[in-house]
Amino acid sequence: MAEYISWSPIRRLMKHNGAVIVARDAVDELVDWMSQSAEKITKTALGLTKHSKRKKVTRNDILLAIKYFK
Repeated sequence: MAEYISWSPIRRLMKHNGAVIVARDAVDELVDWMSQSAEKITKTALGLTKHSKRKKVTRNDILLAIKYFK
């Protein structure tokens, strides 16, 4: 799978939340999880969009897809 989420911003986010030292593989694991989650949510939102006979994925499609996975 191609990486679409950059390592550095995730590391900064973790540091901002108090993680002073984080292993590279821990950040890589979080990036992988985020990528997989984003892919599942996008596919679900696209299904909602197509069901509504639209081409544009909207904010509400994404919110419904996120709600579906909670």
